[in-house]
Amino acid sequence: MSSTSQSDSSAQPEPTPRQVDHALIRKALEGEEDAFGDLVRRYEKRAKHVARKMVPTDEDAQDLTQEAFLRVFKNLERFDFQHDFSTWLFRIVTNLCIDHLRKRRPTQSTSTEDEDGPGQIDLPDPSQALPSDALESRETGDEVRACLEALAPHFQSVLVLRELEGLPCTEIAEIVGATHVTVRWRLHRGRKLFQEEWERRTRLAQARLRPNEGSDWGLLEEGEEA
Repeated sequence: MSSTSQSDSSAQPEPTPRQVDHALIRKALEGEEDAFGDLVRRYEKRAKHVARKMVPTDEDAQDLTQEAFLRVFKNLERFDFQHDFSTWLFRIVTNLCIDHLRKRRPTQSTSTEDEDGPGQIDLPDPSQALPSDALESRETGDEVRACLEALAPHFQSVLVLRELEGLPCTEIAEIVGATHVTVRWRLHRGRKLFQEEWERRTRLAQARLRPNEGSDWGLLEEGEEA
């Protein structure tokens, strides 16, 4: 009985994901190639998932994910052990995606590009879901992606990280390099713009399904609002 109790008390607790990551980084810095490979395997799928929600094709997401891990490898000695590896990685992935989107869309409509500040509004609870439903409960992934792609990159990134990845605002702030208040503002404004884009696309789809109802002027006006 006593030997069992002694055995239980000497058992080591399971390491946390952060501890595992930090141990792998230290081994990689000491020259163990397999350690960095383990890091990649731990996060590659999730990193690509984040990228795919921000860029239009699987090929883009794959390329940006590979570029992110290449940058991690080149700058591993600069990693700050006061932070989570995942936060650092997702910051690199997100920044690469934002740069990619801005190169594809050098100009942005005023409906999706906004003042990047909270102004004087009363910010809502950041845990509040998107109007009508959360992103993941939308009817199809393609429609969700189309609405996200209509938003400015700084709105798109926080919505993906919050609504699809479920990250807290504090971690999102670290990833995108913004203050907690700015992240809450971007979530507030991004949710509103997403909902407006969703409703606009729904109206257009309904109009196309009812071509004989009303005049062609109605369809023309809807198209001009896009």
